[in-house]
Amino acid sequence: MLAYIGKQLGHPTSSVAGWLVSKILRAKNRVLEENAVRLCGIQPGDTVLELGYGPGLGLQAAARLLTHPTGAVIGVDYSKYMHQMAGELVKDLVASGKVTLYHCDVAAMPLADSTVDRVFHSNCYYFWPDLRKGATEIHRVMKPGGVMVTTLRTSHLVVLSSRGVFPGDNWCPEKYMAALTDSGFTDVRMDDVQHSNITFQAIYATATK
Repeated sequence: MLAYIGKQLGHPTSSVAGWLVSKILRAKNRVLEENAVRLCGIQPGDTVLELGYGPGLGLQAAARLLTHPTGAVIGVDYSKYMHQMAGELVKDLVASGKVTLYHCDVAAMPLADSTVDRVFHSNCYYFWPDLRKGATEIHRVMKPGGVMVTTLRTSHLVVLSSRGVFPGDNWCPEKYMAALTDSGFTDVRMDDVQHSNITFQAIYATATK
């Protein structure tokens, strides 16, 4: 049962379980999503990429910071259900051209090389089958000097892993950080962050200049 929940967390489907997962993401992921947006240092005219946007909370938070006409948000998510749900939430932003959504794998994004200034994601990389492929693709689409931030709560991950929610050990921050370094990122580090009496972790990485 827990393995099934983990599968739905990684790839929510149009089902009762997928609907429940979307509710969990809205309630539990908001702090991590909004802090990932804050910590990656978005500037008004940036091109920003969110990986695994889920119901779309992070897309909204990022779009609010992009006040310059050139500012834009791109989102990619592997779940068709989340793609549809987020598309409904941010339909006005999509219609205006401020937000563009793709239903695709992070390891094969339909984006040109060196086009993204900032990347953020939350509770996402644990479900990628190949961390190195994902990290390499992220690096490919980022401009030199661009910053990527992911937020997570390691204490929760340890508990979920012990209960069989994750298929393997890709959830380990050290494995993801190693994949980022191997893919060409520099200044890869993980810091503890405090916000509203909640302690979480943020992994930072800078695209090679």
